[in-house]
Amino acid sequence: MTQYLDFEKPLSEVEGKAEELRAMARSDSKVDVEKEASQLDQKARDMLANLYRNLSPWQKAQVARHAERPHCKDYIERIFTEWTPLAGDRNFADDHAVMGGLARLDGRSVMVIGHEKGHDTRTRIERNFGMARPEGYRKAIRLMQMADRFGLPVVTLIDTPGAYPGKGAEERGQSEAIARSTQECLRLGVPLVSVVIGEGGSGGAVAFATANRVAMLEHSIYSVISPEGCASILWKDAEKMREAAEALRLTAQDLLKLGVIDRIVAEPLGGAHRDRHAAIASVGTALTAMLAEFDGQDAETLRGQRRAKYLGMGSKGLAA
Repeated sequence: MTQYLDFEKPLSEVEGKAEELRAMARSDSKVDVEKEASQLDQKARDMLANLYRNLSPWQKAQVARHAERPHCKDYIERIFTEWTPLAGDRNFADDHAVMGGLARLDGRSVMVIGHEKGHDTRTRIERNFGMARPEGYRKAIRLMQMADRFGLPVVTLIDTPGAYPGKGAEERGQSEAIARSTQECLRLGVPLVSVVIGEGGSGGAVAFATANRVAMLEHSIYSVISPEGCASILWKDAEKMREAAEALRLTAQDLLKLGVIDRIVAEPLGGAHRDRHAAIASVGTALTAMLAEFDGQDAETLRGQRRAKYLGMGSKGLAA
């Protein structure tokens, strides 16, 4: 059953009525309600199109966090072949919030790294809701170094509210691990492409997304802080998250204008959670296209391009 967001309540009522009519028909074969149900279906489609045509930044944040949205594991299973997971940072532990391993994308060998949130209560707890600890970033560093050694492009899938802020993570050097992961992204002599598939939160996202090319799904978000966190700091009131979301410019559309990202990947009508297969296929196509841009480029060219990209960031303003 579809989980409806707050702003989708009128839509849930229409779709619910259509389903009630069809349930009546299933219980009594003499009842013919298909015409009425079809009219309600069309009304629901029109309503869905209108709702998603002009989503506010806060509404996009809600869509990006939708529980039924496909996660890293879903993309790996459907886009890549010959997936071979690699575990551990060879120092402390394996962080289940970070998935990483070798795979093939359209026959090309790649290293895949991503945040995994989990899909139910058990897996969300196991994956720590996609919030990586220091060992997760150190695992990513190890895999990036391995990819560089063997000349394999790196693909990262970003979906995290941010790095885990717990006491143990801080004691094990959370900020240092994030900084070194970001540094490793810049050092790589192989192509690095990233897609924000849900939430791109703070340094926890930047540590994987300091890439040659960064794409975002249409209704994903990418920001230095969550709207709730920003509202708590600026206004001492987390309920002002709508105003904060507007100010943060966290949508894919704003970030493309600012030059922070390079491409927007279209989502199915109603968001990636309404047609998971189509959304995943679109990301696969985008990854293939982005990697193809770097065919034949040597390590120095790749590093130079990445360096120029980030040194030039901020040259585009909202008024430009």
